[in-house]
Amino acid sequence: MTTSAERVGLRRRPVQSLALFVGVVFLLVGLLGFVPGATADLYLLEFAGPHSGAMLFGVFQVSLLHNLLHLLFGVAGILSAWTWGASRLFLAVGGFLYLLLWVYGSVVHSMDHDGGAANFAPFNPADNLLHLALGAVMVVLAVVGTVYERTHGQYPGREQRGR
Repeated sequence: MTTSAERVGLRRRPVQSLALFVGVVFLLVGLLGFVPGATADLYLLEFAGPHSGAMLFGVFQVSLLHNLLHLLFGVAGILSAWTWGASRLFLAVGGFLYLLLWVYGSVVHSMDHDGGAANFAPFNPADNLLHLALGAVMVVLAVVGTVYERTHGQYPGREQRGR
């Protein structure tokens, strides 16, 4: 039995669902960066840079710019879920950008402990590990979602098996 979503072609492909999930998580994290309790020492929130004393979940240093970027990235993920190509692009390119952010944060943290001009965002070791994990997971999700679709005959441009 087919559902009404399948009949009108509104069924999401796996990679679209993954992009939607990642987008929602980023949106929630961005919002939590402004919530007292979820963010310790919220009154120490700075606009940008390493001097912000606000800590999301008491572990991850955040700034106003950091939270706004999480919100923007969340909205981008949610909007990308409308199409297969945009979802895959969001996960792959977004993951790559987070891997670059991890490299940048590692270099800035190791070279510039006092937070000079090059350090536009908080980069502590916990943040750097999170950026590494997010980047790797997003790239893996883009690849795994695509491989899943190809093995199940759902890759765009191919007819689905069994129809």
